[in-house]
Amino acid sequence: MSVPARVAAWLERAAGLRELRAQHRGVDPEVDSVLVALATAGAAWRTTHLVSSDPTTGRGTDQARQPEPEAVSALTTTQAAHLLGITDRGVRTAITTGRLRAQRIGDRWHIDREDLEHYRAGRAA
Repeated sequence: MSVPARVAAWLERAAGLRELRAQHRGVDPEVDSVLVALATAGAAWRTTHLVSSDPTTGRGTDQARQPEPEAVSALTTTQAAHLLGITDRGVRTAITTGRLRAQRIGDRWHIDREDLEHYRAGRAA
């Protein structure tokens, strides 16, 4: 069985696989290789889905180095709604039902871009 790259990225983030990999490095070579493979697949997914393409060169540009107004990592529900093509209320419903991960800071929800991409991919499936 193979694990899709998007799922590997989600597992690494949601299940703390990075920390698990560091804690158990060298204990079991087979487990090491699986955790490294998951990290590699997750990184590849992030590279292709969280990097915008420069239309003038056709090459990807790292959004962290060249942020666009919409490319900040923490998005509001309004920004997420715009990117998803749904209402703000739809985003809040997805958050409160546990389908979209978000962090509550004060009286506002903050949505990580990677979590938004996982939610978008899950909706498309």
